[in-house]
Amino acid sequence: MIKYILRRAAQSLATICLVIFAVFMLLRMMPKSGYFTREDYINMDEGMRESYLRSLGVLDPPLVQFKDFIGKLFHGDLGRSITVYPKTPVLDILKEKIPYSAAFGLAAEILSMTVGMAMGLVMSREKGRWPDRLGTAYAVGVRAVPSLVYLFLIQIWVSKQLKLPLLYYGNRPNSWILPLVSMALSSIAWYAIWLRRFMVDEENKEYIQFARVKGFSKKYITKHHIWRNALVPIAIGLPSDFLLIVSGSLVIENLYSIPGTGGLLVEAIKRMDNNLVQALVMLYATLSVLGVFLGDLLVVLVDPRIKLSGKEA
Repeated sequence: MIKYILRRAAQSLATICLVIFAVFMLLRMMPKSGYFTREDYINMDEGMRESYLRSLGVLDPPLVQFKDFIGKLFHGDLGRSITVYPKTPVLDILKEKIPYSAAFGLAAEILSMTVGMAMGLVMSREKGRWPDRLGTAYAVGVRAVPSLVYLFLIQIWVSKQLKLPLLYYGNRPNSWILPLVSMALSSIAWYAIWLRRFMVDEENKEYIQFARVKGFSKKYITKHHIWRNALVPIAIGLPSDFLLIVSGSLVIENLYSIPGTGGLLVEAIKRMDNNLVQALVMLYATLSVLGVFLGDLLVVLVDPRIKLSGKEA
């Protein structure tokens, strides 16, 4: 078990390092205008621009730049924003933005798991009946229809019908409802449809038939056998889903003007703020790799029968 954890941790760390290297090198190919504010670029002549870029180290060989970046990274220096928040340290910006994304993401994940798993349980129990068909129609609709379509309808039509604000306001709790629900819709469908599928699969296995023959009640079988075993494949995706939703929704934060990291990345890309884009892409990539790693470990906790050692690893 320990050997497996150490090996997976080393693999995850190596993946994160490769991602950081790839993102850094790709952004070195971006236009150098991304290191200037619009006013500075217009007011500087070619010689002044070159001198400014040289002072930033942007004109050094890429590997030299990467070495300097890693050295600063270990000291908590992610550079400074250039166009979005001129001359503001990127780390200070993230400290301000992450709490908004984390709060909405955590609430949305709790809502998704609660409603989605409850739906999955009902759908599996009422297999073939109208609750199952209704839940399946919802899951298929949410997964098949482009998210921008129903997110826009929620923002415009639902907000009008329920008299809710179109945008987020920190001092108005009723303005938090629509973005929270919007963030949870897709995950609710995911939890519901997959839990329903895994529970139905477990019900048809031989050990469940044997438990019924032995006289165990349906409630006991569902709780101690079907439910626990159906959670194992879902547990793999839980950490990844949680970390990604906590890191901020690119579309929803932008739609509702939530001052989190999701909307910040969209704005940074629009305004070609290379340092800010670099930090945010690395953050999202690191969370993705970390989510996969934690998912592997969570499976062992959910199902103690799985042994990640020796040949079984």
